[in-house]
Parts: sequence; C-alpha cells; structure tokens
Amino acid sequence: MSTATWTTAPLLGFDTETTGVDPAADRIVSAALVHRTPGVETTVRTWLVDPGIEIPDGAAAIHRISTEQARTYGRPPREALEEIAAVLHEALAEGVPVVAFNAGFDLALLDAELARHGLRTLPERLGGPVPAVVDPLVLDRALVPLRRGGRTLGALCAAYGVLDLDGPEAAGLHAADADVVATLDLLAAMVAAFPQLGAMDLATLHAYQVDQHRAWTAELERWRAREAASSGTGQRPGRP
Repeated sequence: MSTATWTTAPLLGFDTETTGVDPAADRIVSAALVHRTPGVETTVRTWLVDPGIEIPDGAAAIHRISTEQARTYGRPPREALEEIAAVLHEALAEGVPVVAFNAGFDLALLDAELARHGLRTLPERLGGPVPAVVDPLVLDRALVPLRRGGRTLGALCAAYGVLDLDGPEAAGLHAADADVVATLDLLAAMVAAFPQLGAMDLATLHAYQVDQHRAWTAELERWRAREAASSGTGQRPGRP
C-alpha cells in the first residue's frame, strides 16, 4: 500500500468497551474492528467478551453490557483476544493504519490483556512498536488547541458535522462498532477540514502525533503542578 495515499487506501478502525479506565488493570468487554476502504466498502467485526470479573455498574451504564450478559454470551477472553490481535497484526504488517479515538488507551489495554492471558502483545508480534496509528483525538488537540467544550467522540463528531448529538446516531455511541464507524467518519471530516493531514505520509503523520501527544502530556503535567502549587491560595490556574 502506498503511504502517500493513505486517505483513500484501506483503514482499520478499532475500539473497545471495558470494565473501567485503567489500561493496566481493567478488562475488555467488547471490541470492534472495522475495515474501511474510503468510498468502496466498510466491513464490521465485533466481539463480546466475558472479562472474567464483575462489570461495575458505572461501566455497564455506559456501554449497556451487564456482567450477566457477558458471562452468558461472551467469548472466552483468550480466544477473543487472540482473534483481535491477529487481525490487527495482519493489517499493520501490510501497512494498513489503525484508526482509534484515544488510541493509547485501547492499545495499552489490549496489550495488557494479551500479556495477562499469556499471548504475545502487538509489539511482540510486529517485532517493534506499532508503526501506524491515526488518532483523531490527538490530531484535534494539535490542530484546534483552544477548542471550547469537551473532546469526547460525540462532541468532536458534532463539531465536525459528522452527527447531531440530538439525533438517533448519537444514541448508538458507546457501542464499540458504532464508535469505530463514528471515529472513521470523524477522521474523514478532519482530513477534509485540514488537507495537510492527507498530504503527509503515514510515517510523518505518526511521528507528528507522537510529538503532539508528548507536548500535550507535558503541558498537562505542568498544569497539574501549577494547580497543586496554587491549592489553598484561592487562585485557580488556567487549564491547558
């Protein structure tokens, strides 16, 4: 695949729904992988997984998967995780980029789950770091640093005209497959709004995101330090 034409070449969208927000400790409850060749076809594959632990009520309220549902209908985690990792590995080895919203969370959680079940992580399968990830969240932080409002998937989809938060499509968010399709649609809208993204090859785009995420993380840590230093002074520092 030519990396110079990544915006019109195949993409692999990825998302998980989980027991919580700690990538080292929480478990995958559902996952979706969506193959899309822009303007040609979109195919969706999903997994419901028995995480082997109770799904907290707060998490179940978001993705609407209960412990009972997961235990009754979910796949054994080792089987499902191997299938998910195999699809991701095959795509990445062929030069197909993985598109994920807040990709660092999903990929870290997947690797933790793979290791937990005695399976090879993605870097182990690839012989090095994951080479090509496109994350609309990281890109929006870099391109619109002063955006008002939140940067949830729904909020950004609304900001780029991908969906109406009061419409029926928004009601489906927080299901892994719906979130992946929305993420791919969001990326297409962002490429249309910022043509410089499509002008980059995948290696350049990946490096750009790594640099931008590192800068954002450093600024967030500085903000936290300022907030801690100002606690009790009655002054609230500006947030990044």
